[in-house]
Amino acid sequence: MTEQGIADRRKALRLRARIKKRKPAFARPESWRYMRLKENWRRPKGLDHKIRKKLKGWPAAVSTGYRSPRATRELHPSGYREVFVHNVEDLAEIDPKTQAVRIVHTVGKRKRARIITDARKKRITILNLKETRETVAEEEKTPEEEQKPTDSAKGEQEKEAETEEPKQSQEKTKRSRGRTKKQ
Repeated sequence: MTEQGIADRRKALRLRARIKKRKPAFARPESWRYMRLKENWRRPKGLDHKIRKKLKGWPAAVSTGYRSPRATRELHPSGYREVFVHNVEDLAEIDPKTQAVRIVHTVGKRKRARIITDARKKRITILNLKETRETVAEEEKTPEEEQKPTDSAKGEQEKEAETEEPKQSQEKTKRSRGRTKKQ
């Protein structure tokens, strides 16, 4: 994308933010009166409905005048177009300058870690990276690091070996202390 196109997009995003501040929070009519009605917007269709008639003193109804600029529709607030990714092959079709990735929630830890590492190599923005930071750290370990036990790990293994015998005797005493059924 050209520099002019990027500047236009940023200007449109600022305009969208300004419009959004002035836009009312549209609530379903009469939802403030009845607990059984949720606030999800529903269009009023009644013959004498005050909001449908746009009477003074009643909340505004949804209309096209509140719509955001065409250039910013379907854009993430960061300015990127969102693309859902299911596997590593989907990253090949992404343009890092204009698109950002959202990893689908059905992807498992191992595949998610691979997607994240490949996206970082290609400098692709990941929108839902917050959830997966720990999996990347596990994936980036080399096989040599996994095989070498650290000093603290050796100490823990030795302590476990020493305390195994007392644990077994404790278990036996716990079993004998249990209640028995009367027959």
